[in-house]
Amino acid sequence: MTDLILSNVRLPLGGRMAEGHLAVRHGRIHAVETGPAGVAGAVDCEGDILAPGLIELHTDNLERHIAPRPGVDWPHQAAVMAHDAELASCGITTVFDAVRVGTLTYPGRDTGYREYARKLCDEILAMADMGALKIGHFLHLRAEVPTQTLLAELDGFGPADGVRLISLMDHTPGQRQFADPAKFEIWTKKYMGLDREGFDRYCRFLVELRDEIGPGNLAGAVARARALGAVLASHDDTTGAHVAESAAQGVRLAEFPTTAEAAAACRGHGIAVMMGAPNLIRGGSHSGNVAAIDLAEAGLLDILSSDYVPAALLMGAVMLGRHWDDMARGLATVTEAPARALGLEDRGRLAPGLRADLLRFRVTDEGVPVIRGVWCGGRQVA
Repeated sequence: MTDLILSNVRLPLGGRMAEGHLAVRHGRIHAVETGPAGVAGAVDCEGDILAPGLIELHTDNLERHIAPRPGVDWPHQAAVMAHDAELASCGITTVFDAVRVGTLTYPGRDTGYREYARKLCDEILAMADMGALKIGHFLHLRAEVPTQTLLAELDGFGPADGVRLISLMDHTPGQRQFADPAKFEIWTKKYMGLDREGFDRYCRFLVELRDEIGPGNLAGAVARARALGAVLASHDDTTGAHVAESAAQGVRLAEFPTTAEAAAACRGHGIAVMMGAPNLIRGGSHSGNVAAIDLAEAGLLDILSSDYVPAALLMGAVMLGRHWDDMARGLATVTEAPARALGLEDRGRLAPGLRADLLRFRVTDEGVPVIRGVWCGGRQVA
């Protein structure tokens, strides 16, 4: 028996949009065909788009639920379920939950870098095992390289945890995302309550710490990622030299390169480029870095991430589809491309045998997607 037949839909198939129908059986895609279903009991989707469920590789959304205000630690099970439900409502059926590893200690001040990764990951895994979550969750460790506890925290994870992605991050002021120290100053002064002299002293501390422990931490993080079988991602590459270093480390994904130079260098090294959908929708980076639309026009954008706004993922894909006049290509940046980058062979495309992770939506005249159904493993979750 077929569990579900969705007919009269527009499907991204073979790099183009085609009218057809799709059948689901036992949580898997059973058949994908062009033309009307012609079967009693099929759901008429009224010409809506039916895409694979969206795949989110980098999101700060879970941390927003865990700490809804500075200094507030919200009950984690409740936070994880709220995060999970929000993503499902946005058409996301697979998420790599970004959790920071690495604690930064600075005498006399709260830096906001507390140790929490191991406990939170245990809670996510336990909730997934008990069937409490609507969508698929994988672990994404954000390794803050110039922090005192990075390697010790990474050593708390093993192959059984299923860590699929590790990002190598360095937020030291004066380079990468904070090449303009003024951007770093705004956040740091507000959070830590520093005056000018205190801010300058803190920046010197961070630079000296990076110079002292950064190289060893970087090498150790790369080695631990290999031992865990995780895909390595770079973060905020700015120059060709940054990208060459990433390539030498085995990086396969570049998160948010800050310049067109770095994005072009990624293409030369076969590294997939991921940009934030909020950057695309807003027309530029809030940090003053390269605009995602400029990389899209140059053919240097492969994957979108919702970053800090879950609803931005589908909206950004639709925006790219309209900009390129190729909706199938736009949707691939949030389905097929991220699945390929992370080696997820069972999802991201509409093909028989793959997971029935599905998203039904239509687009308003203004380009806003309206979600009308979300299925994860054949089960409707939104």
